[in-house]
Amino acid sequence: ASVEIPVIVDADTGFGGPDSVAECVTRLEAAGAAAIQIEDQSDDKRCGHLPGKRVIAAEEMLEKITAACAARKSSETVIIARTDIRSVSTLEDCLDRLSAYQQAGADWLFPEALTSREEFLAVGRWLVDSKTIGIANMTEFGRGPLLTVDELGTAGFAAVLYPVTLLRLAMKAIEVGLELLTDEGSQLSLLDLMQTREELYDLLDYDPAQPEAWRQRLGIDPEE
Repeated sequence: ASVEIPVIVDADTGFGGPDSVAECVTRLEAAGAAAIQIEDQSDDKRCGHLPGKRVIAAEEMLEKITAACAARKSSETVIIARTDIRSVSTLEDCLDRLSAYQQAGADWLFPEALTSREEFLAVGRWLVDSKTIGIANMTEFGRGPLLTVDELGTAGFAAVLYPVTLLRLAMKAIEVGLELLTDEGSQLSLLDLMQTREELYDLLDYDPAQPEAWRQRLGIDPEE
């Protein structure tokens, strides 16, 4: 991986059956993924917070989890099992799937699209009792409430996802910027909201006086 922090990769459904899942895990692990997430939607998957989803049989997902665990080279590579069953069935069915996925070997569990604070608390209690690492998805404008990291930690969740928060912030900033440019004919009122050139260079660890050193550090062929 190009960063030092652990990278979680959302592998959707694993792109097919158990063999495809195994190949997916092998390639992502080789690329540096620290954790790989597989879900139990059908291959014609949709956003986890939209209607019309279809979920595969639990037995099919168990085969995928088994294949994923067997394919990894390192036991430190985390396999995350996500279930979307709550969108089409009950919370009890969700807990049943989480239990089955844990027994199949999944390291972390991800119950998608819980609908209330009470459901997060119920799943959190189950996670604590099962001594299992659970992930909460705090996507905006979805099916469930937005809880704080402290609330989720107290409930029993060990990790929190903000999958499109930064994208939504960026898109809104672009919208506001375009409106102001249209209205004012200048970007002067936006300068304080911008990342400066110096801040960008600091972020990239880039010295404009030594561009070749930067390219070499990134492994870029100087002839390119």
